[in-house]
Amino acid sequence: MTITGPAAARRLLYITEEETAAQADEELALEAARAAFAATVDGAVFSGLAVHGSDPRNRFTLKPSASATHAGVKIGTYWPGNEEHGLPRHHSTLLLLDQTIGRVAAVMELGAANAYRTAAADALAVDLLARADATTVAVFGTGHQAAYEVAAVSRVRPVGEVLVVGRTAESARRMAMTLAARGHNARGAGAEEACGRADVIVTATTARADTAPLFEAAWVRPGTHVSCMGADAPGKRELPPELFARARVFCDLPEQARRMGESQHAPAGTVLTPLGEVLTQRTAGRSDASDITVFDSSGIGLQDLYMGLALLKKMDISL
Repeated sequence: MTITGPAAARRLLYITEEETAAQADEELALEAARAAFAATVDGAVFSGLAVHGSDPRNRFTLKPSASATHAGVKIGTYWPGNEEHGLPRHHSTLLLLDQTIGRVAAVMELGAANAYRTAAADALAVDLLARADATTVAVFGTGHQAAYEVAAVSRVRPVGEVLVVGRTAESARRMAMTLAARGHNARGAGAEEACGRADVIVTATTARADTAPLFEAAWVRPGTHVSCMGADAPGKRELPPELFARARVFCDLPEQARRMGESQHAPAGTVLTPLGEVLTQRTAGRSDASDITVFDSSGIGLQDLYMGLALLKKMDISL
């Protein structure tokens, strides 16, 4: 059979993890995040789906997206047993569709790029919501994502001190040493001390609702900004639910945040403001220095799409 028309010239583009990792950085990710969150205001934003693999310990998410010119879906995986194979627990793959025939035009592996992408949403929220004089960051979590979060936040605020909170003092000490080697003034700390000193709190853990929250609501000072980066599936939770009564809450997508983000544990009447509306100045962000602001990041496909397209542009590839 002879195939003619658009399909005849179609070639599947495959871009490896090594290629995308070499091109990704904080600046590219932050600009992609700005474009993606701006697009959420007037464009279509689709909610993601979180499911588990054949082994319930393994989990993957599907995040569809579409802009005026491109469409695709990100598959994000969390396979905790990968450490036994010397591989990261997290990985991401972006499938981009050929808009003329509806077939997959490109497959992009985005493991490292996804870490930059996630941290960029944090940085954007900090830039829009945290006090301008914020200098002390508390990071809850000692996995590989924590270092990306600190680096991203440091691009938008003059971070002078990083307090690391881990499940154990030893894991916090190791992460603090990793951050110190990258130029940060970092040390391990307990949860109460970290909250009491922090201007910005970042949570980047796999904590679930069947365990205690990472800290107590009373420990968070007025004026603090909190970025919740870990809750992206039903049953996950990092924050004390009591904090919602004291805070103004922002998110990437309200419907999704209530279903699978940190806000699944918020009181029914909690107002969730899309961060894109703050970015485009349609809604006010922080209104007072004493506000506690919370950013609930469950992750949206538009951010994956814009990150992938930014990488393709940097590599001088067009679809």
